Amino acid sequence: MAALSDQLLTVAVLCYALAMLGHAVEYAFGNRRPAARTDARPLVTAGRGTSGSGSADVPGGTSGPVPDPAAGQGLPADREALARRADLAGWAALWLTVLGAFAQAGCLVARGLAADRVPWGNMYEFTIATGLVGVVAWLVLAFRRPIRHLGLFVTLAVVLLLGFAAVRLYSQAGPLVPALNSYWLKIHVTAAVLATGIFMVGFVAALLYLIRDRHDDAVAAGRWPRFPVSLGAQLPDAATLERMAFRLHALAFPIWTFAIMAGAIWAQEAWTRYWGWDPKETWAFISWVVYAAYLHARATAGWRRSTAAWIAIAGWTTMLINLFVVNLVIEGLHSYSGT
Repeated sequence: MAALSDQLLTVAVLCYALAMLGHAVEYAFGNRRPAARTDARPLVTAGRGTSGSGSADVPGGTSGPVPDPAAGQGLPADREALARRADLAGWAALWLTVLGAFAQAGCLVARGLAADRVPWGNMYEFTIATGLVGVVAWLVLAFRRPIRHLGLFVTLAVVLLLGFAAVRLYSQAGPLVPALNSYWLKIHVTAAVLATGIFMVGFVAALLYLIRDRHDDAVAAGRWPRFPVSLGAQLPDAATLERMAFRLHALAFPIWTFAIMAGAIWAQEAWTRYWGWDPKETWAFISWVVYAAYLHARATAGWRRSTAAWIAIAGWTTMLINLFVVNLVIEGLHSYSGT
């Protein structure tokens, strides 16, 4: 079963890598969806001559067209045919992501059967479980909203996460160390896995919102967007991305809060104290404070949505520090578990 688990992880990574390729084809060659328009800002505002065609100054002193999200309309037949094939590539990528999720779930199930325990008892398993939650959260969004082409960025994040887990964090399937052999593992760590996976997708949405927002600012000012801001031309409108990021964070935050509370109760049972400012505890609290600040900024009048998004990105940075730096570099009471 342990060997099957390893093989299924390889299958999952391959599926996600192929899905990433399919999403890249759709992103590059597909028609631009109506969702790619902004509602509040004119996207062609500079260089409009008597003929009515929009242009803007581009780097180097030359003049060129300002990117227009409606450019996918009224395309020639060959371009339409290419767009249809790109659309098929996007659907294939989405179903490859579903297949990868099943393989990843099978990897965890086989791992749990091999070790005869829940399959998130160490850092390797925690990372795989977190990636699965992120993929499932993304699939729920992708099947409900016209944002399928954003899968390029989600699958990229998952491939990097699983690749790092397989190369750097891998450990043989085995029983839990005595300190982790508690029913609180099923409660505390499960909540942490759920919250972390959802936060990951929220981070992707917040980052893409900032790219789209910068793209709209550049176009409105008559500037030619440079990479990576130029990626914003194919993204959904900024309001959609910002709203998606907020909802994901609003869902994950109470789960993360519960995970910290459950961890404190477990610490009382294991170490006879609720809180001891262990590095893992400290960084979990720092993440909680940063995400609370994001939700507060997002709900408070006078704060720019872009500023709130940067706070969300800072929150994900603290999560990465807690997951990787604290476990791999800093010694603490949680070091034996690698979770």
